This record gives sequence, structure tokens and C-alpha cells, in this order.
Amino acid sequence: MKCQVCAKKTASVHLTEIINDQMTELHLCEQCAKEKGIAGLGQPFGLQDLLAGLVDFGTPISEEKKVALQCPNCKMTYEDFRKIGRLGCSQCYDTFKESLEPLLKKVHGSVQHLGKGPASDGEGLETRKALQDLYLKLQKAIQSEAFEEAAKIRDKIKKMEQGSL
Repeated sequence: MKCQVCAKKTASVHLTEIINDQMTELHLCEQCAKEKGIAGLGQPFGLQDLLAGLVDFGTPISEEKKVALQCPNCKMTYEDFRKIGRLGCSQCYDTFKESLEPLLKKVHGSVQHLGKGPASDGEGLETRKALQDLYLKLQKAIQSEAFEEAAKIRDKIKKMEQGSL
């Protein structure tokens, strides 16, 4: 695609503007874009940059703690993670958990991965999910020593399991 201003060079800058539901596209070569004063050229901006920018939107972390945070497995520091926007290994998730949770919640809406299930098994999937939730409630009730509540939940689990067999 040729530049829409000089019509000589290949367009490498593509701008899209939407005003009052009207979309306008402008395709420029790098030189014409510089002449028009379009900022940010020569500095690619990708998903890693976006994630790195979102990292500090969560709970503020003190400077001392940022310096001290380092993954024991891959030796990645918190500052490295902020610059790169990508973790070094699976253990980084535990190491940087305090700063990752607000980021994940902001980006994905949750800190727990739910995944996808098969579309053909919708009813069975709902039952399994309900049972999983009941098992979690049962565990919490036992931990908080609410044994009467735990007994009710246990009975409900038994009924659901017998009904699905």
C-alpha cells in the first residue's frame, strides 16, 4: 500500500480515527508521518509493552520490595518483569503473585483460570461445577468448624452424586 500523501513510498504508519461513528483511515510512509508530527515512530508498541504498563496498576509495592523480588528458579527480578512484560518461568507466578493478582484481575476479570468446556456436555458440566463449588463450601465450613452447615452440604453433595449416577 502506497503512502496517501506522497504516493511514492510504502505506507508503514496506519492510523484509524473514529469520530461520531465515522471511521477514517490514513496510511503514511514514515517520512510523511514525521512531517505531520505523529509521535511514537521508531518505538514499536506491542502486547508486552501494554502488560508492562499495567503491572503497577495494582497494589503499590515499596521500592525495597521491588528490588528484593527475584524468582529463585530463573533469577528474573520484578524490574525485569516490568520491562519485558513476560514471566521467565512457572515459578515466577508464585514469586510475583502479589503484583500479578491485580494485573490478572484487571486484564481477565478474574485471578482463576476457568478454561472452556465441551459445548455438547453443558448439563453435565453445570453439575460438575456445582459439585465442585459444594466441595469448596464443605471444606470452608469444616475449617471454620461450622459442622452443622458442613453436614448439610455433605448431604446435598450425596444427593447430587446419586442423582447423576
